[in-house]
Amino acid sequence: MAAVIGILRLDFKACIAYPLPKGHVKDCPMNNQPHNRPINPVPPYIMALFLVLIGIEAVLSLADRGIIGGPLAVGWRMSLLEKYAFSPRVFWWMIENRVFPAEHMIRFVSYAFIHGTFTHALFGGVFVLALGKMVGERFGALATISVFFVATVIGAITYGVFVGGEQLLFGAYPGAYGLIGGFTYLLWLRMGEMGEAQIRAFSLIGMLLGVQLLFAVLFSGPKDWVADIGGFAAGFLMSFVVSPGGWAKILNKLRQRSD
Repeated sequence: MAAVIGILRLDFKACIAYPLPKGHVKDCPMNNQPHNRPINPVPPYIMALFLVLIGIEAVLSLADRGIIGGPLAVGWRMSLLEKYAFSPRVFWWMIENRVFPAEHMIRFVSYAFIHGTFTHALFGGVFVLALGKMVGERFGALATISVFFVATVIGAITYGVFVGGEQLLFGAYPGAYGLIGGFTYLLWLRMGEMGEAQIRAFSLIGMLLGVQLLFAVLFSGPKDWVADIGGFAAGFLMSFVVSPGGWAKILNKLRQRSD
């Protein structure tokens, strides 16, 4: 909970992460201009993603309590997990047999939209809202959504390769950690411009993973944090390409090396 609250409070510091042209005034509390909006608007595509995540969970939570769907609805969550959660066993079956049916390939993405409990989904949605807003304001719609879904896929592959076994992977967290990777990239750039130690940009991911590892050790929890690391790495590395001017910077560096 503390980690989630900390992310929400980062909004007032977001202008630090966004390199802005000289003379441009950004609406943030660090400016001297009055800030009349108590809550900055969330980009519509991030809000849509959040509503899909929470909407699916709302239906499943109501079904779990017998409010909708009748007696058989209690099994809806388990049925969806069996069909759409990422399965390392299915992953390795596809690799070994070189068969990649659509019904199993969809698991690389669909697992992000199914959660174990309402609290699980709520925290995932909060991560997506907070980080999606900050990254989306700098990256734009296509790049931000690409980071989320590519990080989701890479997180699943990382989990399948390094964890394996029978434990299913589900939840929006690897994709959300991809957005954390994008936000870390913005901090990393800004700190470099200010001449500060860029390693400090990784303090957020270090704190979050530290908490997860602690819980995993103390309570022998699932190793889904491995997928989160994969998602973060994917989001951070993708940012070098999909961020504004990122691809041009890479091409310039390649040209300089070839000269």
